[in-house]
Amino acid sequence: MNPISRRRLAPLLGALALGLAVSAPPAYAQAKKDGVVLAMTLEPPGLDPTAGAASAIAEVVLYNVFETLTKVNGDGSITPLLAESWSVGPDNRSWTFRLRKGVKFQNGEPFDAAAVKFSFERAAAKDSVNKDKAMFANIESIAVPDPHTVTLTLKNPNPDLLFQLGQGTAIIVEPKSVATNNTQPVGTGPFKVEAWNRGSSITLGRWDGYRNAKGIAMRRATIRFINDPAAQVASLLSGDVDAFPRVAAGRSLEQFKRDKRFQILIGGSRAKTIVAINNKRKPLDDVRVRRAIAAAIDRKAVIDGAADGFGVPIGSYYTPGAPGYVDLTGMNAYDVAKARALLHQAGVPLPLELTMKLPPTPYARQGGEVIAAMLDKVGIKAKIENVEWAQWLSGVYKDKAYDLTVIAHVEPLDFGNFARPNYYWGYESPKFNELWAQVQATPKIEERNRLMGDLQRLVAEDAVAAYLYQPTWITVANARLKGLWKDVPLFANDIGALSWQ
Repeated sequence: MNPISRRRLAPLLGALALGLAVSAPPAYAQAKKDGVVLAMTLEPPGLDPTAGAASAIAEVVLYNVFETLTKVNGDGSITPLLAESWSVGPDNRSWTFRLRKGVKFQNGEPFDAAAVKFSFERAAAKDSVNKDKAMFANIESIAVPDPHTVTLTLKNPNPDLLFQLGQGTAIIVEPKSVATNNTQPVGTGPFKVEAWNRGSSITLGRWDGYRNAKGIAMRRATIRFINDPAAQVASLLSGDVDAFPRVAAGRSLEQFKRDKRFQILIGGSRAKTIVAINNKRKPLDDVRVRRAIAAAIDRKAVIDGAADGFGVPIGSYYTPGAPGYVDLTGMNAYDVAKARALLHQAGVPLPLELTMKLPPTPYARQGGEVIAAMLDKVGIKAKIENVEWAQWLSGVYKDKAYDLTVIAHVEPLDFGNFARPNYYWGYESPKFNELWAQVQATPKIEERNRLMGDLQRLVAEDAVAAYLYQPTWITVANARLKGLWKDVPLFANDIGALSWQ
């Protein structure tokens, strides 16, 4: 050790000997942070968003591992991604996309028009399980005049096409990788999956072969899965998690507001939280019973109990601010006497015993308790069964083995679920199908919005579900983390946009 080093060390040793606090080295001496820890409430069942309905899949992989032709940004705007530009014909049915050149998949295969054609034809195929299959089935033909051009000809005009092509169900996949994408996804995005510790976390590592790898600030991202509200708050306060989008922190918000370490983003959504009802089961196949369930529920009290007050009541499967929205909160409004009368009219012997299966999300578990207590007041005994997410997806969504469940449908453009055959609600309505077909065939926005109003009224009258509220999402994050979304036009965590201040 040279004499200068000894002189510099002496005050430090003295301070340590006296038990005095020693300040950390100045900030400029620290290496720039290039990793981030995010958290999510639910763990995805797989990593291929074309193979499952869970929104948690896209939360991990959309824009990170997989990419789409277009990109939906946090403010809802649409910008180019794998497509550099596009044009539309005068009939709004012919869309031509010019693709980026020099793009490769993470297995070294080239991205080109053939991969786009393969991806969209696969999504529309007879054996496709893509939840947006109807959107791809509306494609009449796909022309590939050269490796960097794709023309889609639609059966019906679709004004939402550019938005839908930016969703997780429209990812462009590499043909040879499709069989293993659920566990080993191969995309064109800036990150690759490095590790998946089931039940705990997924780690993404920056892919150096990405076309703009130098523009990606994060070298590594770990996504942890925490569904308990208290544990979610604790993970942020301890610094174990840098950002928790859509966190259940409403009751702790003042604590975070007072702490300068954190930023709080509160934004809107197109999500619909509902009590889904199995329309095929007796006596739930009687519209009077479903209306009684809806009338027994005080939406405001549910919002307070399930979402800590962060929500807006809805009366149908549509949210305020969406094109053609109609306020129908008065149609099946809270009315205990009316609920009892409807059950009496339906000839239902009381108490009516039903099961209510609740997934592990805080809004469902907390809201389910509140709703069960309300139903009890009108003679409906809802037996609560708490199930894990995989059990909900298999038992409720796939096998339809349930009476009631509480769930948020977060996709913004999913009204067509009511026309899906064999969907988990068990709703079948020729009238709805006819109206929905008219919407799909109508190019004029004003007419589409009028028809959407008719559809909202129909599913409210039929009480397919008890429509509860539009969630207001809360994100809590380290104050130095930049690039997070405030609003939630769709569920995605765009890690490539994140950086440390």
